Amino acid sequence: MAQNRTHQGHLARKRFGQNFLHDQGIIHRIVMAIAPKPGQHIVEIGPGLGALTKEVLPLVGEMDAIELDRDLIVKLKLMAENIGTLRLHSADALKFDFSTLAKSGEQLRVFGNLPYNISTPLIFHLCTQAGLIKEMHFMLQKEVVDRMVAGPGSKCYGRLSIMVQYFCQVRCLFFVPARAFTPAPKVESAIVRLQPYKEKPFLATDEKLFSTLVTTSFNHRRKTLRNAVRDMATEQQLIEARVSPDARPETISLEAFVKIANCITGD
Repeated sequence: MAQNRTHQGHLARKRFGQNFLHDQGIIHRIVMAIAPKPGQHIVEIGPGLGALTKEVLPLVGEMDAIELDRDLIVKLKLMAENIGTLRLHSADALKFDFSTLAKSGEQLRVFGNLPYNISTPLIFHLCTQAGLIKEMHFMLQKEVVDRMVAGPGSKCYGRLSIMVQYFCQVRCLFFVPARAFTPAPKVESAIVRLQPYKEKPFLATDEKLFSTLVTTSFNHRRKTLRNAVRDMATEQQLIEARVSPDARPETISLEAFVKIANCITGD
């Protein structure tokens, strides 16, 4: 987490979860993974002091960036003056409506070094707007990425795994050591690529109910599924979905959770 140390004259703010990337080798590797090109609508979340922005902006000519810390807005404007058009939005990404950036039929390519303290809710927020997004590249806490890519039976598998994989193809690209940041966080990071599905492989007819089912199941992950979701699904509905009522939530696949949800809604 961010500590009270300065970087380029800016005090890293703990409440914003600020850790500034400075390792040029890592920066180059991230930009290569994003592969920004002119004509693409690029959006950066939390540009900070612009370590990635100043590398991406010249490659695309213009882009949008969402930054909560108003003190950084001035620095970012100065940094971008001679390298491209940077449209800055002083806003909380957790509350930001990304449809205001996407023109008719246009899809966004989103990237960012996400603050650890908001990464999970922000990923969920973006998944609700996945239809607007072509691709996402994020620097996240390694533990969060491990959970995002986990499969059934893994100790990391849970609500985040299922909900992200429902909306997106997920791939961990590489790890980033703590020393690549100022101040250095107490955890390792990883770069993850999320590609929203054009057509989901498993479609829940009621996505809100599906989300509630998954949340309820993992709120009681040590119970059998029969007991974990007894207020939502009958034992017969679990059997209809070809899921053992005695199985534990952490062993149930995304496809099976979708089948259970659809059995509840009668589809």
